[in-house]
Amino acid sequence: MSDVVGHLIGGKLVVNAHDRSQAVFNPATAVESRLVSLASTTTVEDAISAAQTAFPAWRNTSPANRARIMFRFKELLHTNADKICQLIGQEHGKIVHDAAGELQRGIENVEYACYAPELLKGEHSKNVGPNIDAWSEMQALGVVAGITPFNFPVMVPLWMYPMAIVCGNCFVLKPSERDPSAALFVAKLLQEAGLPDGVMNVVNGDKEAVDTLLNDARVQAVSFVGSTPIAKHIYASATANGKRCQALGGAKNHAIIMPDADMDNAVSQLVGAAYGSSGERCMALSVVVAVGDEAADNFVVKMSEQMQSLKVGEATDANNDFGPLITRQHKDKVVEHINSAERDGAVVVVDGRDISIDGYEQGFFVGGTLIDHVTASMTCYQEEIFGPVLLVVRAESMQQAMDIIDAHEYGNGTCIFTRDGEAARFFSDNINVGMVGINVPLPVPVASHSFGGWKNSLFGDLSAYGPDAVRFYTRRKTVTQRWPSTDVREGVEFSMPTMK
Repeated sequence: MSDVVGHLIGGKLVVNAHDRSQAVFNPATAVESRLVSLASTTTVEDAISAAQTAFPAWRNTSPANRARIMFRFKELLHTNADKICQLIGQEHGKIVHDAAGELQRGIENVEYACYAPELLKGEHSKNVGPNIDAWSEMQALGVVAGITPFNFPVMVPLWMYPMAIVCGNCFVLKPSERDPSAALFVAKLLQEAGLPDGVMNVVNGDKEAVDTLLNDARVQAVSFVGSTPIAKHIYASATANGKRCQALGGAKNHAIIMPDADMDNAVSQLVGAAYGSSGERCMALSVVVAVGDEAADNFVVKMSEQMQSLKVGEATDANNDFGPLITRQHKDKVVEHINSAERDGAVVVVDGRDISIDGYEQGFFVGGTLIDHVTASMTCYQEEIFGPVLLVVRAESMQQAMDIIDAHEYGNGTCIFTRDGEAARFFSDNINVGMVGINVPLPVPVASHSFGGWKNSLFGDLSAYGPDAVRFYTRRKTVTQRWPSTDVREGVEFSMPTMK
């Protein structure tokens, strides 16, 4: 154990003596690598105060100057990419190539935020009435907060604070306490890019820190990504306290495989979508719904063959496909889901429960697992597993497959593999899911579009990043203005004013 991960408050790294702490582990070795300071209410309030103090000057900084800082920040992210990926690997276990992909998707959101002068222009109408002009402005909210999960310690925070900051807000980030170092390191790069002290703050912590952010009246909006039970709590608490809130929850993402699908292509696509990042993605493809037994049997055979070449191991070896799960407790949970599927009558075709990695025998590893003959009544199907486990459900028709997907409580992402354009269009038009792929297993929108599911996968009216982020982190003010002529004086009117 070499150091303590603290907080970034008002431009300074802080470790307060009254804060609690907990261990951070390398999940590949199960060895404690450092401690993380868990912010007390006082520490979080200090961060909010720093943001509140910085807000007036930052709000009045031009969008162009805000964007210039983001341009410099983007270059620093590229320059420090190896260090960032190393930190992700040490604390999350994500393989270096996967960490690089995570960082790149985050950088794309920084690039979109650089477009702030265009995104914040507002609207203008001249002479809407006699000598009357009207316009709208996109004004900053003030202090806003982000609460982010362990599975994307860099990318998900970059969904939030670059756009919040270029819109003129000041930010308090509460990253996951399980892998805090990468988020803190990246925040320091933003400061190095020229961001004024207090505009960006990071507080590491647990429920005490979260509750402080939710209850402090100075925090105007909260963004959250995590599990559905916590998302519901965040949304209910934030809105009850008068805050704007977007809370992204869990997922159970399905892929329909039609009888006419290019099966080899589908298998190649789905093996990465199901097992990449150990399945610890909210967009992980966790259920295949095969239409017809012939398609299902063919898929299971080909997927089983493809899985034989999966390489599981520690983060620094780029030849590995995926790494460990985040904690021993989460590993045990994933294994129990596999056990329950077997008890409920499903068939474990490829079993990753007893995997052992040479030199990393104590790590939190679960190998790629494929389970066939799963039904909608099984616990393994109903709940989000968040591990390298792919379930196969069999359907008799495309409509039955769609009904299975629509009946699930989650509506985050889905896809269909088919050569039939009519079927693909019908699917995308009618499926009750927020993000849809056509022969694309991970339909994660690019940075210029917004990310968000339906049903119990998203609480709030606006999705993450993209155009919705501009709307979420600003509020519209409409101004109607007239400068009366000195030569003409109008009389008193008591009727409702109209644009004559």
